[in-house]
Amino acid sequence: MRFRIKAADRHREIAVLDIDACDESTARELAAQRGYMVLSTSRVGFHFQALRKRRFPTAVFSIELLALLEAGLNVVEALQTLSRKEAAGDGARVLQEIVESLRRGEPLSRAFARFPDAFPPLYVATIRSSERTGDLKEALQRYIAYHEEVDKVRKKIVSALIYPAILAAVGTLVLAFLLLYVVPRFARVYEDMSADLPVFSSLLLIVGRWIDGHSAAVLFGGLMAMAAATYVLARPSVRAKIVSRLFGISTLAERARVYQLGRLYRTIGMLLRAGIPALRALEMVNGLLPANQRPQLHHAARLVSEGQPLSSALAKAGLATAVATELMMVGEKSGRMGDLMERIARFCDEETARFIDTFTRVFEPALMAFLGVAVGLIVVLMYMPIFELAGSVQ
Repeated sequence: MRFRIKAADRHREIAVLDIDACDESTARELAAQRGYMVLSTSRVGFHFQALRKRRFPTAVFSIELLALLEAGLNVVEALQTLSRKEAAGDGARVLQEIVESLRRGEPLSRAFARFPDAFPPLYVATIRSSERTGDLKEALQRYIAYHEEVDKVRKKIVSALIYPAILAAVGTLVLAFLLLYVVPRFARVYEDMSADLPVFSSLLLIVGRWIDGHSAAVLFGGLMAMAAATYVLARPSVRAKIVSRLFGISTLAERARVYQLGRLYRTIGMLLRAGIPALRALEMVNGLLPANQRPQLHHAARLVSEGQPLSSALAKAGLATAVATELMMVGEKSGRMGDLMERIARFCDEETARFIDTFTRVFEPALMAFLGVAVGLIVVLMYMPIFELAGSVQ
């Protein structure tokens, strides 16, 4: 479910958030974790406009803004240019309101913070750090590099799943065609046969006759099942349960943990390089981790607030491997903690990439073999009575 929350940020500025959550209390909790004081909550109904709503392209916006700034435009001129490029829609409205905020004398980070759905807290923190140093272009370059590194692993996962998804979809369509069209027609052919049919062939043909007699009900039931599955899978609580069950498998759980830790290290490293204190950085990355790892992050933040170094806090909270802990200790001694966290994140990404390559090499042939066996079994069961008849004639 989607909830629209009207809230106030730390600067007492009013913001409107759209949050996906299983219930209203969870939505309020998620808004509070982002640092907002909830004023009102309303549920957004399911409608097609919501499906067509595009997210603000923060990464593309940052690339274009950086190009305009490097061309010699100031921030207001660059934002006005990008606003004219958008022409209409929510993107143009967001940029126009940001320009108006700058003309009123507000800092750029505060203007961005008014639109948390377009500019996440990490982005706002990066811009706020540039206001202290006066180098906005460097901050944008840092965020663009961060976004590219985060997207690299995500795109690799998506590209690895495209072929199995297409293969599974085509195999399902072939099986549906055989069961819904071919088998019922074979059942009609075998209706008047006096010879005894093999047991499994008889069962298959009984199913074929039933489908042939209730084709409209089968078609309607299939469409309703697809619609129900789509609706159920669209609910965040259901997806969370499915993910938790999958991560209950030890191998997948460990790989998911490495992937999440990579994102965590990269984000913390970026925040530390931007001048954000370690405790504040841990608070800001809370939303990156799944619900089952957030108590560990809270424990690490408490240890840091008590004066322990970041490497020791993350290790005691179970959010660091032995190698990561050693590298973080080196970073703390050398004063290059942000760079070392980025290096640790690359190690995690490389390990995730190796697992994805191994998984696809094993899963794709196994899926092809399963679909081939299923299709072949149905075809053999359909033609087995013909083989039996040919044998009896001889």
